[in-house]
Amino acid sequence: MPDHAAADGLRFAVLGPVLAWRDGVELDLGTPLQRSILAMLLLREGQAVTPDEMIDGVWGGDAPPRALGALRTYVSRLRTVLEPDRSPRTPPRLLTSVGRGYALRLDSAHSGPARFDLAVFERECAAAESDRRTGRAGEAARRLRGALRLWSGEPLAGAVGPYAEHQRDRLAERRMSAVETLMELDLELGRHAEIVSELVALAAEHPLRERLRAQLMLAYYRCGRQAEALSVFTETRQALVEELGIEPGAELADLHRRILAADPSLTPTPPPVRLSPQDVHDDAASAEAGPAIEMPRPAQLPAAVADFTGRAGLVRRLLALLGGEGAGEGVPIAAMSGIGGVGKTTLAVHVAHLAGDLFPDGQLYADLRGYGAEPTAPETALVAFLRALGIPMDVIPDGLAERSALFRSLLADRRMLVLLDNARDAEQVEHLLPGSAGCAAIITGRGKLADLPAARLIDLDVLEPEEALSLFAAVAGPERVAAERAAAMDVVAACGFLPLAVRIVAARLASRPSWTVASLVPRLADERRRLDEMKIGNLAVSATFALGYGQLDARQARAFRLLSLPAGSGISVFAAAAVLGLTPAEAEDVIESLVDASLLEAPAPGRYRFHDLLKLFARRQAEDAEEPGARVLALRRLLGFYLASAGAAHRLAYEGSAIAGNLTDLGVLGHSFASADEAVSWLSAEAEDMFGAVARTAADQDVSGEDLLAAADLLLAMEPLLESGTNQRDFEQRTSALLTATRRAGERHGERPEELRGELRCRYVLGRVLFGANRLAEAEGHFLAARALAEETGDHIVLGETCNALAVVAGRRRRHTEALEWFDRATAVHREVGNPAGEALASCYSARDHLGLGRPGEAIAAAERGLAVFTEIGSGAGMARARYHLGNVLSHVGRLNEAVVHHAECLAFFRASDQRVWEQRVCYRLAATFIAAGRFAEAARHAEQALTVSREITHPYGEAQSLAALGKALAGLGETGRGRDALAKALDIFTRLGSPEADDIRALLREQVET
Repeated sequence: MPDHAAADGLRFAVLGPVLAWRDGVELDLGTPLQRSILAMLLLREGQAVTPDEMIDGVWGGDAPPRALGALRTYVSRLRTVLEPDRSPRTPPRLLTSVGRGYALRLDSAHSGPARFDLAVFERECAAAESDRRTGRAGEAARRLRGALRLWSGEPLAGAVGPYAEHQRDRLAERRMSAVETLMELDLELGRHAEIVSELVALAAEHPLRERLRAQLMLAYYRCGRQAEALSVFTETRQALVEELGIEPGAELADLHRRILAADPSLTPTPPPVRLSPQDVHDDAASAEAGPAIEMPRPAQLPAAVADFTGRAGLVRRLLALLGGEGAGEGVPIAAMSGIGGVGKTTLAVHVAHLAGDLFPDGQLYADLRGYGAEPTAPETALVAFLRALGIPMDVIPDGLAERSALFRSLLADRRMLVLLDNARDAEQVEHLLPGSAGCAAIITGRGKLADLPAARLIDLDVLEPEEALSLFAAVAGPERVAAERAAAMDVVAACGFLPLAVRIVAARLASRPSWTVASLVPRLADERRRLDEMKIGNLAVSATFALGYGQLDARQARAFRLLSLPAGSGISVFAAAAVLGLTPAEAEDVIESLVDASLLEAPAPGRYRFHDLLKLFARRQAEDAEEPGARVLALRRLLGFYLASAGAAHRLAYEGSAIAGNLTDLGVLGHSFASADEAVSWLSAEAEDMFGAVARTAADQDVSGEDLLAAADLLLAMEPLLESGTNQRDFEQRTSALLTATRRAGERHGERPEELRGELRCRYVLGRVLFGANRLAEAEGHFLAARALAEETGDHIVLGETCNALAVVAGRRRRHTEALEWFDRATAVHREVGNPAGEALASCYSARDHLGLGRPGEAIAAAERGLAVFTEIGSGAGMARARYHLGNVLSHVGRLNEAVVHHAECLAFFRASDQRVWEQRVCYRLAATFIAAGRFAEAARHAEQALTVSREITHPYGEAQSLAALGKALAGLGETGRGRDALAKALDIFTRLGSPEADDIRALLREQVET
C-alpha cells in the first residue's frame, strides 16, 4: 500500500480508492457520486469538463431530473473540502469554473503533478522506458517496481458511473502493460527463478493474456521445468478456444514449438503396466502365475455437449483442482451438488474432457443412479471399472473391500480421472475413489457429500442471467433471440435460470418455427401451467424434480410440501416451525436435511428458500398429497406466528400503546424481543414475508372472516414500519387488496363482526399510509369510515387512534379548531379505556393547533403534559415524539436554545431506531429553528440532511418542506439565486400535492422579488 499521506500539502490518489489528503490527514470526499466527480476532474488533467459531460459520465442514462442542481452541490462541497480556509468571496484556486464547466488546477495553488499518484506513475513509467532504451535494464526494472507500488487495489474504487467504469478498465490495462514490461525486464536480467511464483499468480489472475503466459512458459523452461512450460501452453489454448473461440497467437505458438524442439524427450510413451493373476488374488499362495495382462487406456466419458455455456470461472477452478492445486499429497476430489436440472453432469463431463491432457492414462465413468429406484451398488461399479482396466472376470475378487483394494492398486502410479455421476451418498462412492495422488475424481449428486473426507464441496447454482440467455440462444437460434432479446430474458427468468428448463423451452421454440420468443412469455407467466410447458420428448423438469422428491422420507416430504405454501420469497426457521407445527429445533433438523438434498437453499443462517420452479413443483405435490384442511391450518399457523410476533414488536416499539393488546389471537406463540430496536429490526427483516402472508390471505376466495381479521391485525401490528418510510408501496397495495377481500366477504356472508373489524383496521392503516404520502383527502375519507366502523363494533382502542388521526389531518389542512375538537374526542376515548399513552399523544399533537390559533401558552402546556406522561410510563418512542412537538412550540415562541436541545435528543432516538420519517421531520425543524436564530450555515446543513432523507424514502411532502427551509437558509447566507431555486422547487411540489404551504412559499417568493 503506497504511503500517500506521508508528505505535506495536498495529495490525490486514483490507483486504488479515490482518496485525498492534506498534510497527511485524509479528507472526507463525501458520497460515491461526489468522489466520481473529483475523479473525472483529476483524470482530465486540468482540462475543463462541461456539466453535460459530468452528468453523462456520473449518472449515464439514469440521470435524475435535478442532476444539474445535484452536480453543482457536489462541486460546491468539493471546493469546501479542498480549500476549507477559502472565503466565500474569494474565487477558488483549485476547482475553478471555466465557462460553463469546471477544471481542477493542481499546479495553481498547492503542488505540481507529483502530488497525483497517476501522474507519478506515468512519469516513472516514461523514465523506465528511457532507461531501457539506453541499456540500463536494471534501473528500468527498479523504476517500474516503484511505480507499481503506487497501486493499492482496483483503480477508481468508490467511484461510480459510465466514465469511471471506462477509465477503470483503461487504468487496469495500463497497469498490466507495465507489469508485463517489468516481467520482460526481469527475464532479460536472468531473474527467471525469482519471478516464477509471481508469474504463476499473474497468469492465473489473467488467463487470457498471452504475453504473460509466454513469459511464464519461458521462466519455467529456463528453470528446467519443461513439462510445466508446455502445460501452460495447453491450458492457455483451452482457455482461448473456450472463452474467445481463437487459437493462440504467433508469439505463443512459436515459443511452444521452440520448447518442443529443444527437448524431444518431454513426451515419452509410458511403458504398459504388466499384471498377472497372482497380482490380483489376495491368496497369493493358491494362485499360479498366468499370462501377463496389458492394461488398456479407458476413455469412458460421455460425449460433451457442443453448446456448453457459462460457468467459465468454475471451470477454471475445477481444472486447477484436478491438476492438484491445493490438494497437497492427496487425491483431488470435486464433489458437486445442486438442484435437479442445474447441470451437474453436463459441467462434470465438460471439465473431464478439458482435463484430458492431465490424465494421459484414461478416464473412468459410472452412472451410480443414486436417485433411481435401484442405485448402482459400489461392487457392481467396481466390476465395470476393473473390466475396463483389462482384468478378466474370473480373477476379479468377490468382496467389496478386495475389489476396491485391487482398483486402487491398478491406479497407483497412473494418472487417471474417475467421474462418478448421480451419487446418492458418501457410502456409495468411498470405495470407488483412487488412492494415489496422480489421479483425481469428480462426483456429482443432489445431496451434499459433507461426510466424504478430503472432498472439495461445490454447491452448483443456477446460471447467471446472461449465461442463461446465451444457452437459450445456442439452442433456439442466435438470430431469433437477438431479434427479441427482452422477451428472451423474460423467458429465461421464468425458467429460474435453471439450465434444464432453459434448454427444454429453447428446444420447444427451435422445433416450432412459427412461434416467436414473445409467444412463450404468456405461456410461462401462468404459474400453474409453467412446469407443464417445460417438457419435450423424454425431458421434463417435473420428472427431474420427482427423482429427488421420491427419495424423501415421510417427515421430509411433508415439510417439502407445506413449506412451499407461504407466498414470501423465503422463510425463517421460526416461521417454518409454525407452518410445520414443530418446535424450532425440530423444524431446523428436517429443513437442513432438505438443504443437504438440494431441495431447499439456505441463503443466510436461519433462513431458507426454494428455487422458483422447485417451489411450483412442491406446491403441486401439496395440492395432490395434503388435505385442503391441512394446507389451511399450516397457513393459519404461519399467520398466527407473524401476528403474535408483530404484536410483541408493536408493544415494544410503541410503549404504552393499547393496540398490541387488542389484536386477534390465533393461538400460536410468536417471537419475544429484548428491546424495541431488536423488535423493529425483526419487523424489517420479515416484512416481505409478512406482506406475502397478507397477500395470500387476501387472494384466498374461501378464507374465513377470522383469518381476514388476523391479516388486517397483522398490518396494524406492522405499524412501526411506517416510521421508516421504506414500505409505503407494500402497505398501500396489500392493505387495499385486503380491504377489497374483506368487503367482498362481507357482501357474500353479511356483515359479520370479523369482516367489520377487519375493514376497520384496513381503513385505519390505509389512512395512515395515505397521510404519509400527503394524500390528505383520501386519508381523511378512510379515517372517517374507520371511525364509523369503530363506533359500530365498539372497538374503542382503534376509535381513539382514529380520532387522533383525524385531528392530525385537520391540523395539517389548517383547520385548527376542528383538529382540537377531534383531539378532545380522542382524549375522552383513551381516558375511557384507560390508555394514558393515547391521551399523552393526543396532547402532544394538539400543541400545533393551539399555536395555529394563537395560543402559545396552551401549546407549551399541552406538549409538556404529554412529555410528563410518557416519561412516567417509560415510553422512549413517546418521549421522543413529545420532545419533537415541544421543540416545535418552543422554537415558535423564541426559546430557541431549549428547542434545539429537545430536537437534538429526539433526533438521536429516531436515528438509532431507523425512523426515517421522523428523522426528516426533526432535521427540518432544526433547520427552521436555526433560521430563526440567524445561524444560516447550520440551518442549511440540517435542511440538506432533511432533503437527503426525504428523497431516500420518497417522501414528497418532506422534500418540499426541506427545500423550503434550504431556500430560506441560503437566502440568509447571501446565496439568493440558489435560495430562489430551492423555494421554486418547494413551491412546485407543494402545489402538486395541493398543500396550503404553497401559498406561504408563493408569498415569500413575491416578497423576495419586491425587495
